[in-house]
Amino acid sequence: MLADRYRKVRSFTMALAAPLSDEDCTVQSMPDASPTKWHLAHTTWFFETFVLAKVLSDYRPFDPAYRYLFNSYYDAVGDRHPRIRRGIITRPGMREIRRYREQVDAVMLELLLRWESEGFDEAAAVAEAAEGGPRFAALLGIHHEEQHQELLHAHPLCAQSLTYGMVT
Repeated sequence: MLADRYRKVRSFTMALAAPLSDEDCTVQSMPDASPTKWHLAHTTWFFETFVLAKVLSDYRPFDPAYRYLFNSYYDAVGDRHPRIRRGIITRPGMREIRRYREQVDAVMLELLLRWESEGFDEAAAVAEAAEGGPRFAALLGIHHEEQHQELLHAHPLCAQSLTYGMVT
């Protein structure tokens, strides 16, 4: 089901980051490669912005500043921190990014389980795409996170050339 897919994808992302130190997660090895910490927050921001904020009228963002820090290229959402300068974002730290993910995940899983209990239909969710529907955004967000997993897999290898020792 959808909640299980969400949980597995989000868990795998964290597994990719698990061997890295907090410092490894902050470094930006090149202008076009965002830091691990940024990917972890950006994919969370996606769910918060395009699903939770659209569905839950009483939802409050974890931190309103994240709308700027972790937007990548969604012009309709607003301005964004320049990609080439993502590696200088020292705050929030990894501890807060983990808390951010945990909070958003808890609310997302509750929502996804509710949708499943109401008979979630993936084909109907895809049909919402033109309207920017939140059910479609949830599906898209899962695939979006998988794309970021590919980037997370490659980035530490690039970063190794900039640091002393090996990333373990």
